[in-house]
Amino acid sequence: MEVFVADKAGFCFGVKRAVDEAIKVKENYEQRIYTLGPLIHNKDVVEYLKGNDIYPIELTDIEDLTDKDVVIIRSHGVTPLVLEQLKSKGIKVVDNTCPYVSNIQRKVKEYSDAGYSVVIVGDKDHPEVVGINGWCDNKAIIAKRGEDLSNLTRRVCVVSQTTEKQQNWESVLQAIVKNCKEFIAFNTICNATEVRQKTAEELSKTVDAMIILGGYNSSNTTKLFEICKGNCKDTIHVENLSQIPENFLSGKKINKIGITAGASTPDWIIKEAVLKMSEQNNMEMNEQLAFMEQNQASISVGKIVKGTIISVNEKAAYVNIGYKSDGYLPKEEVTKDDSIKLTDILKAGQEVEVKVLNRANEDGYVVLSRIEIEREAARKQLRASFENGEAINVTVKEAVNGGLVASFKGVRVFIPASHVELFHVNNLEKYVGQDFELKIIELKEERRGSKIVGSRRELLKGEKDRVEAETWGTIEQGQKVIGEVKRLTSFGAFVDVNGVDGLLHVSEMSWGRVNKPSDVLKVGDKIEVYILEADKENKKLSLSIKKLIENPWDNVEEKYPVGNIVLGKVVRFAAFGAFVELESGVDALVHISQISNKRIETPASALQIGQQVKAKIVEVDKEAKKIGLSIKEVEEV
Repeated sequence: MEVFVADKAGFCFGVKRAVDEAIKVKENYEQRIYTLGPLIHNKDVVEYLKGNDIYPIELTDIEDLTDKDVVIIRSHGVTPLVLEQLKSKGIKVVDNTCPYVSNIQRKVKEYSDAGYSVVIVGDKDHPEVVGINGWCDNKAIIAKRGEDLSNLTRRVCVVSQTTEKQQNWESVLQAIVKNCKEFIAFNTICNATEVRQKTAEELSKTVDAMIILGGYNSSNTTKLFEICKGNCKDTIHVENLSQIPENFLSGKKINKIGITAGASTPDWIIKEAVLKMSEQNNMEMNEQLAFMEQNQASISVGKIVKGTIISVNEKAAYVNIGYKSDGYLPKEEVTKDDSIKLTDILKAGQEVEVKVLNRANEDGYVVLSRIEIEREAARKQLRASFENGEAINVTVKEAVNGGLVASFKGVRVFIPASHVELFHVNNLEKYVGQDFELKIIELKEERRGSKIVGSRRELLKGEKDRVEAETWGTIEQGQKVIGEVKRLTSFGAFVDVNGVDGLLHVSEMSWGRVNKPSDVLKVGDKIEVYILEADKENKKLSLSIKKLIENPWDNVEEKYPVGNIVLGKVVRFAAFGAFVELESGVDALVHISQISNKRIETPASALQIGQQVKAKIVEVDKEAKKIGLSIKEVEEV
């Protein structure tokens, strides 16, 4: 006969913590220690604690205690009223409430205070549920399978007893969806409970008989019995070895027997049961005892192991890695993308390769990581890219002082601000979220950390050099080309012509007067320019817009005959007169003596910038590019 022990049988984190802490408390006090109710639902453990002067009492016994007594709050937790009662008497309180239960209590109080009705999925008389209910003034609706939920209030908060069956949780949620328009649900079934139930269910489907070990008043043990009984008719629930009937296996063809235990069942009770059931097969007995006492020293942080996924939920996957403790693979160690559902990328039965991060967390699981394996592979790829000068693709995560922080498959790469573009960048924030290629220019791996520096500029410069070489081979002086304004300065504009920067001097922008380039151009403008000079040896490109426009002085004598009256705009003053624009590029001078028939001290005393004036053309000199005007010649007397 083969004997199999289900994974995760026996003490859970909260129960083990409660027992260990109780013993520690006793070490610090000489007097008797009390627990509110049995510390855990197991008679053998309760008797063991009594042997250490740790005794259970009921709530009604609090009145008989004094300020010299010590009371331990068990993992089920209590109501705020009980805590206040203990403190008011000056009793020393050691709160051993399971962290998972404390979390439920906080949520219930928070949402109850916010006006939500509370629904607790569980057994109404279970001490954990009684305690949780106290945190919402005992107004919670206790539901087991979704019954009596037709008269819910508008807003509901749903939580669960940590040891409840997943099936009951889902039944209650279905009822709430039908009867409530607004609700928030927290699946607070303990992960250890969920995995224990899952492994017990799987084992019960493969054996001929099942033994469930644990207290008769233990809720989670009772649920294990219900689950296994549904799959294996020869299933019994006993508290310890002595209660296993002698004739349990008599007259039955039993080849395989399974054993599991509730969260309150200590290892020694499980070992005794394994011994009894394995008497007919010493080899099998030794294997099972080895399983219960397996040395986890072979599990070391950083070790890469292979395993099979047992179950997956939204937060984590549980992995059988061939050790006494299963592996815990949290979502954040699988993917950093919050939009991805873990259940979409991992499935029960799937084999995975993972890295050990922690030999045992609070729940006793070995903490695993998939991301760390991928990150290690990424580091090797970065090293190869650095040594071979190959480009890699990164995602920019944030802008920091002095540059950008990017990610290459989870590995941090720093990009200095001077290596982002070929030019200075003022606003680095605009790059956050972008993907682009870069080259690794520095890579140092030391015990205290790694330094990986990338440069986008190196790639951009290489591409720019290639494009420039092609462009210089095709452009010639006298060509008309299209360019894009990239930068503006006080003396001109830099225009990109097929990858080559050309200078469009302010004097070549117009035949007219241009005070500053930004008056006529803006960055991003696509403009047609004339190549004044293409110095290929020194790689200097001079551009002009004027060359594409007719010189307004070429036929100035025909356009502005002497003796005619012309209309123009005053554009600037000098001490000797005012300049009047006749057209873009053609300014005429009105000497101060020709501004008015009256005596004036300055041109500005008689005229204003921008003023339209009529004047008589008195002189035209095409060669000297001068036109003389007289306003007083057309003044009315």
